Amino acid sequence: MKKAHATLATVLALLAPSMSTNAIAQEKQQNFPLLTFRTGPYAPSGSPWANGFVDYFKLANIKGGINGVRIAWEECETGYATDRGVECYERLKGKNGGATVFQTMSTGITLALTERGITDGMPILTPAYGLSESADGEVFKWSFPIGGSHWTSADTQVQYVAQKVGGLDKLKGKRIALLYHDSPYGKEAITVVTARAKMHDFELIAIPVSHPGVDQKAAWLQIRRARPDFVLLWGWGVMNSTALKEAQSTGFPRDHVIGVWPSGSDSDVKEVPGAAGYSAVLMLPGPGFDSAIAKEVRERLHAKGQGSGPKEEVGEALYMRGLMNAMVAVEGVRRAQEKFGKGQVMTPAQARWGYENLQIDDKRLAELGIADVMQPLATTCKDHMGPSAARAYTWNGSKWEVSSDWLHADPAVLNPLIKAAADKYAAEKKLTRRTGADCQS
Repeated sequence: MKKAHATLATVLALLAPSMSTNAIAQEKQQNFPLLTFRTGPYAPSGSPWANGFVDYFKLANIKGGINGVRIAWEECETGYATDRGVECYERLKGKNGGATVFQTMSTGITLALTERGITDGMPILTPAYGLSESADGEVFKWSFPIGGSHWTSADTQVQYVAQKVGGLDKLKGKRIALLYHDSPYGKEAITVVTARAKMHDFELIAIPVSHPGVDQKAAWLQIRRARPDFVLLWGWGVMNSTALKEAQSTGFPRDHVIGVWPSGSDSDVKEVPGAAGYSAVLMLPGPGFDSAIAKEVRERLHAKGQGSGPKEEVGEALYMRGLMNAMVAVEGVRRAQEKFGKGQVMTPAQARWGYENLQIDDKRLAELGIADVMQPLATTCKDHMGPSAARAYTWNGSKWEVSSDWLHADPAVLNPLIKAAADKYAAEKKLTRRTGADCQS
């Protein structure tokens, strides 16, 4: 999105006549910068994600903001490029009264901003993506992979494959290919899938695909020769539809290709011949066309010409992810207000306390209209991720259908990996673990 367009969107959101000027004090606003990617090869994934963000903020403002504090935002286009993400962060962190929190929408940008967040005292929020070991809140004070990480995605993905073959013990002797985007995002899968391969004695074949993922001939030739039982797809943008087309052309059964959440959107499968039968394990929200919040967006925004994108995308998985990401950002501030002052603008440090003391239970999810596609979220000082749940969806040729119960990442698998990686990071950066007193600050 062009800067002028982003600024206009912000102004319109702040001045929309549908807002209650009595409920939202004009002198109080909480600023949420958005690092979005509406251009480039990943735009089909980035645009609905960004639209979900913006629509949630608009809807929250119509309802009075955060206890009377207006929500403001400005988009900065990254094109999913790390260097541009850093530029956006530096430009926006002190603008409009100062940022509250940053959501990077990119694992590469997350890696680049983690230390800057520590230095600046700025929360970095990465629900279901980012740096997986940042779940350890005693080391990563300013990082929050709330509700999941790429490691939890990989773990639940393997669990779903196990369900398809009759149990984890049935994975022994199987051959599984990991087809991954050759980027920090895609590489995140390797740690957990490797650990699971050792636990269950299956063979792992890791196959990288270069950005942006349109050339996969060599990768699928390798898959054809290796003849794996399953392919775990860790793609993004055009890489996903390309992979499904290659699977069809090589004769690999689509019901044995299992994607991760960045590989499970409508744009990945619509108008892709032979995509039927393909499944994706989606961390946090899945499709929610009939969710109360999706209906509310259509009725209160799109019906009045105030929606951020096409009405038809409201409810798609990535759009719902944008709604959820924005919801977590807002609910963290709402939680912080309970401690530091209801109806007050929260500083980044105060917001950080809210993000690590988050309690979004079933009742609150129902109030927010998103309970049917999510499970509760909760964090602590020690655990910046909290419980992680995913669910598999299968494309039937025209829509996604739920194809599993809730899958929960196994702490017995993940916690040792998180602890080891966090300890290594702390040693390299000369950080000490937080004390109990610091957790109360």
